[in-house]
Amino acid sequence: MSRGAPRVGGALLTGALATTTARAAYAALNARPPGGREAWARTNHRGEPVTLLEGPAAAAAAAATALIAPGLPARGRAALAVAGAGAAVFGGYDDLKGSAARRGFRGHLGALARGEVTSGAVKMAGIGATGLAAAALAGGPGADGGTAGAGAAADLLINAGLAAGGANLLNLFDLRPGRAIKVALAAGAALGIASPAGALAAAAPAGAALAVLPEDLAERAMLGDSGANALGGMLGAAAAVALPRRARIAVLAAITGLTAASEVVSFTRVIDRTPPLRWLDMLGRRPAAVSPSPGAGGVAPAPGGTNGAGEVNVPGGAGGMSEAPAKVQ
Repeated sequence: MSRGAPRVGGALLTGALATTTARAAYAALNARPPGGREAWARTNHRGEPVTLLEGPAAAAAAAATALIAPGLPARGRAALAVAGAGAAVFGGYDDLKGSAARRGFRGHLGALARGEVTSGAVKMAGIGATGLAAAALAGGPGADGGTAGAGAAADLLINAGLAAGGANLLNLFDLRPGRAIKVALAAGAALGIASPAGALAAAAPAGAALAVLPEDLAERAMLGDSGANALGGMLGAAAAVALPRRARIAVLAAITGLTAASEVVSFTRVIDRTPPLRWLDMLGRRPAAVSPSPGAGGVAPAPGGTNGAGEVNVPGGAGGMSEAPAKVQ
């Protein structure tokens, strides 16, 4: 039996456990929503009700499962759990308390420069600190072996950037039903292809994402910031604990480039104009609603926050649908 076989088996077990746990958590949260059902309820662009409870369910299941994932070193398990739990908490805060008055990095940082602390700025700082904590727990070397001095400091910064940047980037894709989850599953698959260690590290967030995909595609629920930030942060942390330094630098460069592009380019427009991407984006989704208003991707803009490119991100709308105060997906 090859050395990677036990890790692949552990990844399958971890993924299955995360899927089962996420489904149970979602059912439990729906039965007794913290703070009442209305706190998590939103209305999508079809005028249909959706809930944000999918996000906390997926985040809690992924973080809890990562803590007991077989085959991962204790520090790696802790790093994944901290990345997921911290991002979920700060993302959830922005979901429930956020304001749509400021948009994107430029909007929140500009407000901060004028002395205004927005919910988005709080989330940015919190997820940054969470990423740093996850990186410290993971240790600097990743798959490279031990490092010290300047090498360890560089690894710490790279890994922190992966966890925090991954959390933010996946949230930028949470603009249509199922889109962020499909990106999360693709990222998890890529890590699994990269190495058996990558499969093991990505199994918990990928399994939890798979569990809530049907609800997301059916537009009954959405990840919101809580779920998207958590799953993205955990996938970034998975890259940190599983990949060699050169690969981690490449992944961080891709995350940074896509995040910068989101400030000026609409991901939805790029996807809509690229047939293979559009086909994948629509796979499993209901037909797009027809709107007389030319919103992003044909959906009428809803009040709320957007990314820098003007895409509406409604926290509580189902993947790109209008929703109540806070982030507009």
